Amino acid sequence: MGDGSGQSVRERRVFYIPGYDPFPPRRYRELYRTEGAAQAAISGYSLRQKPLKDDGPYGWRVEAEMDGTTSRAEIRILEWADIVRDSMQAGVAATYWLLLRTAWTYISTGAIFRLFRLRAAPGIAAMYPVVMLLGQLALALAAAVALGWGLSFALPGWAAYLLGLAAVPPILRAFRRLDGRFFVYYLLLDFSFTARHRGRNPPELEARLAEFTRHIAAALADPDVDEVLVVGHSSGVHLGVSVLADAIRQGAAQKGAALSFLSLGHAVPMQSYLPEATRLRADLHYLSQRPELFWLDVTAPGDGCTYALCDPVSCSGAAPESGKRWPLVISAAFRQTLAPETFAKYRRRYFRLHFQYLCAFDRPGDYDYFRITAGPQTLAARFAGRKPSVSMTEDSYNRFTDRDPEPRPAL
Repeated sequence: MGDGSGQSVRERRVFYIPGYDPFPPRRYRELYRTEGAAQAAISGYSLRQKPLKDDGPYGWRVEAEMDGTTSRAEIRILEWADIVRDSMQAGVAATYWLLLRTAWTYISTGAIFRLFRLRAAPGIAAMYPVVMLLGQLALALAAAVALGWGLSFALPGWAAYLLGLAAVPPILRAFRRLDGRFFVYYLLLDFSFTARHRGRNPPELEARLAEFTRHIAAALADPDVDEVLVVGHSSGVHLGVSVLADAIRQGAAQKGAALSFLSLGHAVPMQSYLPEATRLRADLHYLSQRPELFWLDVTAPGDGCTYALCDPVSCSGAAPESGKRWPLVISAAFRQTLAPETFAKYRRRYFRLHFQYLCAFDRPGDYDYFRITAGPQTLAARFAGRKPSVSMTEDSYNRFTDRDPEPRPAL
């Protein structure tokens, strides 16, 4: 598929791959319910949703009435939140060790400097937890010095200042408890998870990706399904790339249904610019040439957590010399598709803007998450003839371009 054939969709399977997110999948069902209702009211269509109760991945069923046509979709979450939660168990002292290790990985490889050349905003987001954690430590040490000075009137100087250091751990733990406001630890742990193996997926994540591949292959083999749509958001984009590359290598995409990939708010270079990301670069290289799918990549310059309008293949230095098909890179153009008051409301709420791709738009253009996931057209049909956004870039500053030479094992 991928040529726009099979335009009409009566039955769709959607597999959503979250980013680095410790929350349970029901959060995404509630988000879809509330934002879908809002978009339906704006755009004049209807969505009816009910939970799925079976042995498959967590999900729900949607029936849509759009443009006089009824279509149905099963939306399932390909969950790896348990792996994320396990990676977030580090205490305060361990987090500072992770800070040093992660910073060393990105600095010693030169990746952070090249990432800043590609787009400054995500680089600033990467520096935010470094600056904040060091600032919190500086404040804790300043409080310790002040306490030591106060105690020095009653105790010998050295003893007073040693006692003052006892204030550092509780102050740092207090900052940790407040992280739901600042997302400092969350971002640092996200970057450290990517950098832990210098860009290669840890074994437990590779095992989970193999499970994801089997779910997608089963859906593609279902004769009642017209389209299988894989949606990757944030860190879920590079996981989706690898899962789809594996599925196609193993022949799963030759079984009937149209195969589509929607990548949203990607941060692919944060991994692909690391030296051991050879698996990811190989999968990007492979997937960008495949006729079996249609791949649409959506970002927005208003989202400071993404590499906006950076082609994830070319900007990673993984593009083939000839024959590159994908992705089609477009902008969600938040300043045009959101009302001025809506954009102003979320402008400084960076995480909320990073999730806007999954939400309602006041003035939707051709990008409408709910039409794509529940509507009567395949992704290929909906974007047939669409040109890339004019501000899209294919520039690469990646010094690491080697790739895994071997295909993934068969299902």
